[in-house]
Amino acid sequence: VEGALDVKEPDMRIVGLFAEIVDEKIAEIVHAMMFMNETNKMETDESKRKDIEFYLSTYGGTADDMFALYDTMKLIQKTTDISVIGLGKVMSAGVLILAGGTHGKRKVGRNCRIMLHSVVGGNQGSLHNLINEMEAIQDLQKMYINRLVEETKMTKNQLKKMLEQKVNIYLSAEQAVEYGIADEII
Repeated sequence: VEGALDVKEPDMRIVGLFAEIVDEKIAEIVHAMMFMNETNKMETDESKRKDIEFYLSTYGGTADDMFALYDTMKLIQKTTDISVIGLGKVMSAGVLILAGGTHGKRKVGRNCRIMLHSVVGGNQGSLHNLINEMEAIQDLQKMYINRLVEETKMTKNQLKKMLEQKVNIYLSAEQAVEYGIADEII
C-alpha cells in the first residue's frame, strides 16, 4: 500500500510455561528455546542478540522432564542468556527451572509462592523392582540437591535439612532471593 508505514515485526524471544512440567509441554518449550537460540546465533552483530525471556508458573511435574528442560537451558546459556521470571507459583520441579536461569537475570513476582520438597515416587511390583526403583529415586534426589546447590546460595546440609522435614517447604519471594533461587523481586 502506497504511503504505508514500514512496520517491522517484533523480534521477541519470549516463552512461557503455565502448566505442569510434563513431556509434551517440555518438548514445546525446548523446541522454542532452541529455535530462539539459533536465531540469536545467526545474528552476526552480537550487540543485537537478545536474551530469552522465560515466564514460569507451575505446580511442578516429573523429575525427568525437569532435568530435560534444565539441561537444555544450560546448553543454550553457552550462547544465549535465559531470564526466568517466576509468577504466581513456582513449585516442586519448577524451583530448579527458576534457579537454573542465567544468574543475575532470575526474577520472581512479589506474590509468587515458591515450594520445595523431596522427590516423590510411587511404584508397585516385585520386591526386586521396588528396591531398584527406590535406588533410582534416591539418585534423582541427589541430582536435584546437587543442581540446586550449584545454582543457589544454599549449602548441601541446609537443603538436606529442609527436605528431611518431610513436608512441603514454602518460601516467600524474599526468601527465594535470600536463598539464591532468584536474584530479584519484581
